[in-house]
Amino acid sequence: MNKIREYLLITLGVFIVGFSISVFLIPSKLAVGGITGLAMVINNMFPVLSVAKVLWVLNIILFIIGFISIGKQFGAKTIYASFLLNGVISVFEGYFKLKEPIVDDILLNLVFGIVIGAIGLAVLFYQNASTGGTDIIAKILNKYFHTDIGKSLLMADVIVTILAIGTFGMRLGLYAVIGVVINGYVIDGVIEGLNRRIQLNIVSRRNQEIIDFIHDELDRSATLYSAQGAYSGDDMKVVVTVMNKREYIRLIKYIKSIDRDAFITVSNVVEVLGEGFKLFE
Repeated sequence: MNKIREYLLITLGVFIVGFSISVFLIPSKLAVGGITGLAMVINNMFPVLSVAKVLWVLNIILFIIGFISIGKQFGAKTIYASFLLNGVISVFEGYFKLKEPIVDDILLNLVFGIVIGAIGLAVLFYQNASTGGTDIIAKILNKYFHTDIGKSLLMADVIVTILAIGTFGMRLGLYAVIGVVINGYVIDGVIEGLNRRIQLNIVSRRNQEIIDFIHDELDRSATLYSAQGAYSGDDMKVVVTVMNKREYIRLIKYIKSIDRDAFITVSNVVEVLGEGFKLFE
């Protein structure tokens, strides 16, 4: 069931990326990095070669690198996502190709194309997948050098934006540079939002009831720490637990119903690894 969910999310991410590229970026000649940007440059130089056809050739080369460096699981998901993306772009080029940009404003096309596409890429990366191309290079940098995915893409895309300047002119090329920077930060922001959880530190006279609710109703765990009140000197226990937003709301309502004097601190956690959350890969 988890595998089906993973591939459904990958499919959704691919359609989002394909839509942003085909509707906003290709008609505006905005080669904002990535293997797709390189394919756009090659297509502009050799119009007989469609963007989709160039993508097939370039991705095969990088797939081999991805399999060797990252492993079979990432490779399988990436092959699926890449083939599907090529298919989506091919459909747009064959049946819904836009000869002119969707709106007569290069900045609007850039912003919408980058933000929508970055959301789709973030969904893919969160499922340990990619659309291929320089995304594979970014994943390799992330795995071995622990560089943020967005920053890794930024480094991998620099050469493509330089080619874009030479092919489409300084104006479109500089817009592409802006797009690459925005792309990296939006991807990191979306991934951080997907990973974010809430940590609670709870001091209450009804600790055991709260722990039972966390275990039985929320199917979460908790940790107890011994503490001492700085003013009162009383010994006490602090319940520490991590959960998502929906579970947090339920827990707060429950605590409010049994102990209105409970002392609670709440903080956002960027990522949680381990049982019940994202597992180590």
